[in-house]
Amino acid sequence: MVIKRKDFIQIGSLATASVFMPKFLKAFETTSAVPPGNKVVVIIQFSGGNDGLNTVIPVRNDLYYSNRPRLGIQKNAALALGDEAGLHPSLTAFKELYDEGSLGIFNSVGYPNPDKSHFRSMDIWHSASDSRDYWNTGWIGRYLDAQCAGCDKPTQALEIDDVLSLALKGEHIKGLALEDPRRLYNTSQEKYFKEIMASHQADAHEQPVEYLYKTMAETISSADYIFKQSRQSPSKETYPDTGLGKGLKTIASLIFSEINTKVYYISLGSFDTHVGQEGQQKRLFDELNNAVKAFVKDLKANNRFNDVLLFSFSEFGRRVAQNASGGTDHGKANNMFFISGGLKQKGLYNGLPDLSKLDDGDLQFQLDFREVYATVLNKWLGADAEAILKQKMKMLDFI
Repeated sequence: MVIKRKDFIQIGSLATASVFMPKFLKAFETTSAVPPGNKVVVIIQFSGGNDGLNTVIPVRNDLYYSNRPRLGIQKNAALALGDEAGLHPSLTAFKELYDEGSLGIFNSVGYPNPDKSHFRSMDIWHSASDSRDYWNTGWIGRYLDAQCAGCDKPTQALEIDDVLSLALKGEHIKGLALEDPRRLYNTSQEKYFKEIMASHQADAHEQPVEYLYKTMAETISSADYIFKQSRQSPSKETYPDTGLGKGLKTIASLIFSEINTKVYYISLGSFDTHVGQEGQQKRLFDELNNAVKAFVKDLKANNRFNDVLLFSFSEFGRRVAQNASGGTDHGKANNMFFISGGLKQKGLYNGLPDLSKLDDGDLQFQLDFREVYATVLNKWLGADAEAILKQKMKMLDFI
């Protein structure tokens, strides 16, 4: 049986479910493990533009409360981080991490000439480009390209999703997107796909279909490998039955299996709280708090907390003033969380935003997010940050 172009979409359902590239996939069968002591990065994307001011709260700043007479979180409700700042009341596990020295926070993170479009600003964060430039590769993807150029055992990056983000797309190597190793494996084992592969005959005149057949074969092989790896050392920790909870449990199991993956990526959202922000942000932070609490407990129990750096980001923050719908509109600078047993510094890494010096009603950025990326690449992953980011950035001291 030879499948022609008219059947391309039907056959492609398996390949598009995982967004693989063949060269990357085949490498799964030959990669060596990431042993304990090697560093791993876990990134949580707050999709939609999280309101940083109601995340790390300037509890002694009158301008905060005058701009948010109904939306401001009162000092007695916030979780105290010293005298000047507090955390959102739902982030109790983050407060515990702060107290033990395993949480760090950067305020006023952004980039020059910020863009308030969700799609464009997220592209900038994913690609690490200047706001005037348009790149089709992501900073993690270029790390994949650079860390093992020409070798047969490249490092992988995995995204817990059914669509691969720009951040994980390199020029030659791309990350892998999957929601659940078991589901991908079960799909790859369906009779339909096996019959197609068993009956396939190469057709030199059907190059697009040949490419798809090759991708399917390698996807099936890799799905089997990832599923088996995820079962090697399954997490025994109880995680919340939420999207983030399930995703972090999958990540933990893969970390413990020693699959050759240095970067994991997962999203939470939507934080686009133009209306009814209080309830929506609380629901998302409850999910975040409970999932991260279980994940950290799991890492500690398996002696991997010092090896894993978890950090969060959002494409932009929100405006300082509340709107008329119980929410906030698109803003600019924002904060980032860092969680690890291997932090060199803890707590608030820089000052709270200056609410007396706004950029047309928005927070001004004080720290370029690419300095964070450069530091993670260089100091945590041992990579050439300048080559990957295409410019020299200042190194920070938090790791």
